[in-house]
Amino acid sequence: MEVTHHEIRRAVRAALAEDLGSGDATTLATIPASAKSVALMNARERLTVAGISFAEFAFRELSPGIQIKKIARDGQRVRAGAALLKISGSSRAILSAERVALNFVQRLSGVATATTQFVDTVKGTSARILDTRKTTPGWRRFEKYAVACGGGKNHRIGLFDMILIKDNHLVALQSAKPNAIAAAVAHARKKFPKLKVEVEADTLKQVVQAVAAGADIILLDNMSSTQLRQAVNIVKGHAKTEASGGVNLQTVRSIAQTGVDFISVGAITHSARAVDIGLDFEAGAKP
Repeated sequence: MEVTHHEIRRAVRAALAEDLGSGDATTLATIPASAKSVALMNARERLTVAGISFAEFAFRELSPGIQIKKIARDGQRVRAGAALLKISGSSRAILSAERVALNFVQRLSGVATATTQFVDTVKGTSARILDTRKTTPGWRRFEKYAVACGGGKNHRIGLFDMILIKDNHLVALQSAKPNAIAAAVAHARKKFPKLKVEVEADTLKQVVQAVAAGADIILLDNMSSTQLRQAVNIVKGHAKTEASGGVNLQTVRSIAQTGVDFISVGAITHSARAVDIGLDFEAGAKP
């Protein structure tokens, strides 16, 4: 997943407009227009970096001539105390863009860091960590980009790029013959022949039906480790398998060891903690 300069610029401009309003009163009142400073954006904890370009756009939006040295790159793991960016130029621009720049990098690095923790926990197994659609409204592409920075794999971007037949779809088709799963997959193949089809299965019986229907991926929802192993054995390579539900850092490795291909984790986006990153002016430094 990549985000374009246009997407970043639009998001940054909206965030700056929200924060600045009619102007940064404190900075305009206290800092001369001619003042120059040097500042470092520093990681205050161990983290995986994401969102550096958002910070660059924020500073340059307020001062096109500002000098920025990119010290860390997105996807890089850094220690506490590591510098991420060095910014030199207009003191006013640095101060006024500071919070917007930090908000983007802290939030996206938080998603990347949470993803890295899950990826590291399943290392040595064949399972890949997937994201979900449980994202911040308007930030989905950014958060999914951050997941990729953390080593995760993006699932569908939205409702348009993949078929995912879930339990409510099946309830709505409960009277279909020969069964709801077979009918749903057949309808999906006919309507959108180029899209992959995934089916959610809550029971092993539904797994059997999904395999028979020719699903590309079978979502094994809230199954125990024993059930997951049985499901993987039923599928036997006829489709990819994805485990979902009850996934956390304490359970994810045992889930991965059942042989599933993917594990979807909503928490890496909907519950990721913004990591601690600060912007510190360097006293005595000359721009």
